[in-house]
Amino acid sequence: MSLEEHYTAILQQLGEDPSREGLRDTPLRAAKAMQYLCRGYGQDLDEIVNGALFSSDTKEIVLVKNIELYSLCEHHMLPFIGKAHVGYLPNGKVLGLSKVARIVDMYARRLQIQENLSRQIAEAVLQVTGAAGVAVVIEAQHMCMMMRGVEKQNSSMVTSVMLGEFHQNAATRAEFLNLIR
Repeated sequence: MSLEEHYTAILQQLGEDPSREGLRDTPLRAAKAMQYLCRGYGQDLDEIVNGALFSSDTKEIVLVKNIELYSLCEHHMLPFIGKAHVGYLPNGKVLGLSKVARIVDMYARRLQIQENLSRQIAEAVLQVTGAAGVAVVIEAQHMCMMMRGVEKQNSSMVTSVMLGEFHQNAATRAEFLNLIR
């Protein structure tokens, strides 16, 4: 059964008539939207980075902050929307600026929980750069908590992952956290 056919069945199970004018093309549109929203499954870290590593003597924090992210929670398949801050301490190599955002997007565009998303991003940046440390903080609002369940409109979730020097050195961690405020 195709994704489009599954959406037709969902509409029928909800009590809708998929053949009515407003819904005739909805199963196809919904299938295409879901494929787009989950396109991270078809992406590969090496392809995303595409060799964009450059020699550098810098030893200070490289930070890309306020990277918008859009994901779907794996429990309800509802969106969560937020921003990621990704920092690393280079160890001879720096990563092309846009690649950090592309790594965030690749993992966000999969069914996720925010805790795992934070770790996947951090581990990918560490793997690619060989950095002395990587820090990731994500703040997001979850529609599964806002639109259903407890319906708390002003709630947000913050997760962090600190690897290497960011985990071991309190001063380095504090500097990163101060930079993202």
